[in-house]
This record gives sequence, C-alpha cells and structure tokens, in this order.
Amino acid sequence: MKTRLMAAAAPLVLGAGLLGGFSVTAAAKTDARSAATAPAYNGPFAKPSALPLHAPDFTQYKDSDWQPAIEAGIAAKRAEIKAIAGSKAKPTFENTIVSMERAGTLYDRVYNVFSQLTSANTSDALDAIDTAVSPQISELNDDIYLDDALFARVKAVHDSASGKALTGEDAMLLATTYDKFVHRGALLSAAQKVELKAMNLEIAKLETAFSQKLTTATAAKAPIFDTAAQLDGLSQAEIAAAGKLAAEKGNAGKFMLALGNTTQQAALASLTNRDSRKKLWDASINRTSGGDEYDTTAMVTQMATLRAKKAKLLGAPDFATYQMYDRMVKTPAKAMEFMKGFVPALRATQDREAAMLEAAMKAEGTKAGGQNATLAPWDWSYYAEKVRKAKYELDESQIKPYFEVWRTLEDGVFYAANQTYGLTFKRRTDLPVYHPTMRAYEVFDADGKQLAIFYYDPFARSNKKGGAWMSNFVEQSYLLGEKPVVSNTLNIAPPADGQPALASFDDVETMFHEFGHALHGFFASQKYPSLSGTNTARDFVEFPSQFNENFATIPAVLNHYAKHYQTGATIPADLIAKIKAAHTFNQGLGLGETLSAAMLDIQWHQLSPEEAAQPPMAFEAKALAATGLNTDLIPPRYKTPYFRHIWDNGYAAGYYSYIWTEMLAHDGWDWVEKHGGMTRANGDHIRKTFLGQGHTKDFAQLYRDFTGHDPEVEPMLEARGLAPKAQ
Repeated sequence: MKTRLMAAAAPLVLGAGLLGGFSVTAAAKTDARSAATAPAYNGPFAKPSALPLHAPDFTQYKDSDWQPAIEAGIAAKRAEIKAIAGSKAKPTFENTIVSMERAGTLYDRVYNVFSQLTSANTSDALDAIDTAVSPQISELNDDIYLDDALFARVKAVHDSASGKALTGEDAMLLATTYDKFVHRGALLSAAQKVELKAMNLEIAKLETAFSQKLTTATAAKAPIFDTAAQLDGLSQAEIAAAGKLAAEKGNAGKFMLALGNTTQQAALASLTNRDSRKKLWDASINRTSGGDEYDTTAMVTQMATLRAKKAKLLGAPDFATYQMYDRMVKTPAKAMEFMKGFVPALRATQDREAAMLEAAMKAEGTKAGGQNATLAPWDWSYYAEKVRKAKYELDESQIKPYFEVWRTLEDGVFYAANQTYGLTFKRRTDLPVYHPTMRAYEVFDADGKQLAIFYYDPFARSNKKGGAWMSNFVEQSYLLGEKPVVSNTLNIAPPADGQPALASFDDVETMFHEFGHALHGFFASQKYPSLSGTNTARDFVEFPSQFNENFATIPAVLNHYAKHYQTGATIPADLIAKIKAAHTFNQGLGLGETLSAAMLDIQWHQLSPEEAAQPPMAFEAKALAATGLNTDLIPPRYKTPYFRHIWDNGYAAGYYSYIWTEMLAHDGWDWVEKHGGMTRANGDHIRKTFLGQGHTKDFAQLYRDFTGHDPEVEPMLEARGLAPKAQ
C-alpha cells in the first residue's frame, strides 16, 4: 500500500485549516454579522454561486478579482469576530461559540477556491497574490486567537455550568474551540503575544515562499535528454510525451522528463541507460539544494528555528510536542516508538533486497557499469522491476493497458462506492471547471437525494503542485445549510496526443486513496463546519483514504473496471494473481522511504532553536543515520529541501500519520473481511461509525465504534510481508 498526500497543501481543510477550523460557506445570518462594519464588497464572490450547491463558477473569476475578494473576506471576518468579542450580552454557547462558527462566509467562499487554484493551476499572477495575502491571513488568525476579550467570552462559556452540561457535538465544539485558543497563545502575556504575532507572520511568509519556489524548481529542474535512445526502456507513448514537453519548454527535438514530487521517479524503473537514470535521480534530489535561485535550505533553517522558538514561547518542550496536542497519537515519543517498532524487520528486508538487486545488476555485467559496479540509489527501482518481472513474471507494461483513467474512476472507484454505500454519480458537463482535462459529477445518496458535487483533476501539469489531495470548495454544515462540494487532484502522467490516458497500478491505488478522502467529505453529517467531515486530526484523517485503497483489488471491483483499453478484455486472473503475489516485494523501498521521511520529520521538530540553526543537510544526514534504516540506498520519500508536507502543508511532526493510519486501515479492513466483505450492511456500519462522523467524538472512540477494539498492528505487518500470516 502506498502512502499518499491528501493534501498537497493542507488543501484537505483549505480555508478552515488556516483559520483554525472556523470554516463557513453560505449566506448565514447572525447577530455577529449584523453588527459587523466591514467595507462593502460587490465583486463576484459577494453572493454565493448560483450553481448547484454553490459550486464555484469559474467562468466568472478573473485574476484581478482574487486579492480584493480575499481582503474583503478578511475584513468582513475580522469585523464579525470583533462584534462577538465586543458584545455586551452575557457570553453563551450560542452567542459566542456558535456565532464564531458562522463568521467568515465571504472569506471561505473565495479562499477555498483560490487555495485550490494556487495548488493545482497556478500562475505568476496567482503566486503574487498568494504572497501578498498570506501575511494578512496570518494576522487575521492571530487577531482571533490572541484577542483577550474574545477569549474571555470563550473561557466564560467553557467554565460555566451550562457549558459543562453540553453533550455530543455541542460539547466537542466547545472543547475544541477552547483548546485551540489556549494552543495558539491565548494565555500568553501581552508582550509574548506581540512576539508570537511576529513569529507567525514570518513563518507564514516563509511557508508560502517555500511552496512557490518548490513548485517552480520542480518544473525548472526537469532533466533534458538529447536523444530518444537515452530514454530507452520507456514506452513510445512516454517518449513522445517527453518530446512534447521539451518542445513546449522551448527545446524542440529534445526530450524532457517531468519531475514528480517524491525522491523516487517513475521512469527510474524503466530507463535502461544508467547515465540517464543518474541524471534523472540527480535532478530529483538536487532540485532545491544546489545553491542556486531554487535553493530552499536557508528557508528551512529559518522555519525550523522559528518553529522551535514558537514552541518554547508557548511552553512546549519542542515543536513536535506542541503540534501533537490534539492528535490520536498524543506525543512525539509515542510516534517514534511506534515507528521504531518496524525498523528491525524492515532493515533486514532492505539488506536482503539490496543483495538480491546487486546480484541482478552484476549479472548484467558491462551494461550495468561493469562487474565491479555497486548498486546505487538510482539503480534500485530499475533492478527491483527486473527482479519483479523474473520472480513474478510481472511487467508494468502488461498492467497499464487495463487501467484507463476515466474508466478506472467511473467503473472502479465509483462502482465500489455504489456497491458499498449505494452512491450514484452523474457527469455534469454544464458545470464549469478551471482546466479542460477535469470532469465534474453530481453525487446522489442511496435514497436518490443529492449528496454532493465532485470535481476530478487527474493529470500532472507544470503549474500544479506534486502529489495528490482532496479539498473542499464548500464544507458540509447543518448550521449553515450547506452540502459538500469536493475535489480530488492527482498527478497522473498525461497522455500524448491521440493516446489513451493510462494509469499505473500505483496511480490506481492513489485514485482510490484520494476518493476515500472524498467519501469522508461526502458523508459529513455535522452541525458545525469546524467539526465536519475531514476536519479531524492529521493522524486520523488519512485513515478513510488508506482504508479505501483496499477496494481497488476486490475481485468484483477489479473485474468491473480493469478492461483493456483496446480490446475491452477483463484483466486476466493470472495477472491479478501476479499483482497480489508481488505486493509484498520491494518493501525495503516501499515502506522504507516513508518511514525514514516520517522519522526525519519528527527529529526536525524536536530541535531546540539553537539546534535548528545548524546546516539543514548536515542535520538530515545525522537524523537519517539515527533511523537505523539503509538511507544511503533508499533515501527518504522527501528529502528536507523538498519536503513540502512538513514545511508548507500542515504535516509538521505529522508525516508519521501515513504509517499510523495505514495500520488503522489494515486492521479496519481485517474487520471488514471477517464480517462479510464489501456489503451494503458493512457500508452502512462504516459510514455510521467513522466515515460520516467528522470530529464528533474522540478519535480512539471512533475507531472502537467501528471495529470493537483498539487498533492492532499485526494485519499491517502481514500485509507488508514483515510478519508471518496467521494460520
């Protein structure tokens, strides 16, 4: 099972994530709003979109619209919050906590769209606006959480008898709101608040600059090859696509391989020319650490130091501890203990697989660089693919023709949701999109009622962040009368002209993964937007997505969508058997790169301010050596200078979440298999116990509601081939 970004930004909780979960999306009217005195705004976001469920009307937006709309939204929200803080009425749950939930309609309406565009379809103009508004958003955030009068009202409600008597979602909203204020500095002195605001402002600027520079560098550092022969091993369609990309970038007659966001690059498994593999590898790992205009290491030092200082100011021993205050795994020590438990078996697997791959390399002799050549990181995927072909008679080129992207989505991902949850989907060609390769769908519940609008943006572009994610254009909320408008964004290699859009099996798993997040958004059934759907802890939010990956290989689902794009033939049973048999092969890389990245993340965020100031790559080398894994041959999935998750996307001290939630997903799927598999009854149970619950309960309780027990790691160890399967 591969781990995926659900958020290349925290687009998972776009507007809400930046402002602590006060996500609002409709024209709700409150006493706070009527008291607001923000300047009038009459632009295209002044009213909710007239499209179904207030879906964004991309035909109405110009580059010049964004900054005035965002700034008007900031001003309106600041005025609404100020009205709550300055109210003369006795603080109550309704006039304080619920009123805060209602605040920010205009801001969320515009920023949820803008944030997706800057992640998925950005431009110089949008980047400039992002740079301009990000400090203003940071200031708004601080103006809310560091407001003494507002916190006094929140605390009064929290400490009151009526507050303590609240139950269910009301009680959770009060508790999480109070905790956020304390976490974000409400108890600091006036002087400390001034210091914190300055830190937050600088961090916000750095995070935005880091993200923009990384996106630019990933496109700019794509390696160029002079001849098609240098790309031997790639398919003719892939070579044609490389030629088209080079021509688009002003290098007609040459070939360019676009960089993916991770350290490993897909083409490394196929390129027969070792020099070409090394060239691609070097481009990947050095994209933002070459001492040139794209270098992010100085930014990393600044961010790590500021975060460590911020944690110290807020009374936490380190930033990792500060971050994990609301997580399912409560402390960085517990997260590290959990991850270290995998190291002995995984390191043995890495060493065993490395010896196997080096033997395959030496067997090639001079073609591989001579009998004395040693296995290098850029060789791992190539020889792993060779060994996989020999050992399991499985070739990726045999697999891809069965996974046409749109058929996989509609006859696979959607079909599984229909069979399990009763959902149906209708394509809506009348809904505007922000890129012509996207599609939009209307989603209907099992009772036939409209449930959501869903956008799908599958293909890589040079102006799109790497990875894959889910985001909300509109958050579900009964308080505001809103239903969800959700998008999935991926980075599947686009087809060459006239060619079908084919996905690798890794892409297929990503499609199911991101749709698990979408389901989490579709099934949101909460009163309050800040508790709705995917607004959960980092180490719980990846559970629904990883869980949904399991549907990709259920025979009834696989046979429904895995059809050869030319013949229409269903994927052969023996090919499925080979895919499953090969599933535990190459775990040294598959789990190793994720585990080392997660451990690197925690170590970065346990540094003191003085320690954080050391040269980033020197620290990275020490941190990776401390993991006990073979990081020389298998570097982390993201090296420090291009680790967008932790420096911009909200996963600081949270990348372990992918491994933790994989454990939940395997254990949860074990429950499904023991209770009859993909049935409507199980679908209803899944939805009732966790997939439709948002953050209405403690996360451990949600998991127990689903399975009846606390999570167990054994199913994951078995699935990864790191423990014998129980007899």
